[in-house]
Amino acid sequence: MIPLPFGRHLATLLVLTLLAACSAGGLKAEKGSPYAPGTARGEAVDGLTVGHRLMAAGEYELALKAYYRGAAEQGATVDVLSAIGSANLQLGRLGQAEQMLRRALDKDQSFVPAWNNLGVVLMEKGDVAEAARVFQTAYALDSGQSDDIRENLRLALAKQQKPDYAVPEDKNFSLVRRGNGQYLLLTKL
Repeated sequence: MIPLPFGRHLATLLVLTLLAACSAGGLKAEKGSPYAPGTARGEAVDGLTVGHRLMAAGEYELALKAYYRGAAEQGATVDVLSAIGSANLQLGRLGQAEQMLRRALDKDQSFVPAWNNLGVVLMEKGDVAEAARVFQTAYALDSGQSDDIRENLRLALAKQQKPDYAVPEDKNFSLVRRGNGQYLLLTKL
């Protein structure tokens, strides 16, 4: 049995903790937390942000649903279409991924992540020559700034020059998206 003075302090501590959690300034998610941020008024976070976090956590099916919610909220923007394509790629739905990434590029021909991710889809489908051209476009638009795109281009060109070239086990084609996140796709070439 808990002595009465200690029990009163425990109850007070519990009430103060609950009040802090309910206040706008209390118990917030830390920066970099895998959980979606909330707002002081309980407003929903946009589907694109939630989808990016779910992709980073490896929850591709849930990310796809969040991206569709983002499309309903924001419309079919280049970011949303590219994200839907990337989620479909991670789920192995190459036809759907290619279709969404091409739709994204129809909206914005200078969107580097969609070019790169389309190249990854084409490599997965075995369209090495077209993938190499797509990676060259992504590399040119990116001005050679991304190491991942450069490596994707290098691997595609090597595969194009030597069709029997096997990508080493430790070399993966990388998915990229706008923002800080980056997704790796293990290929079976």
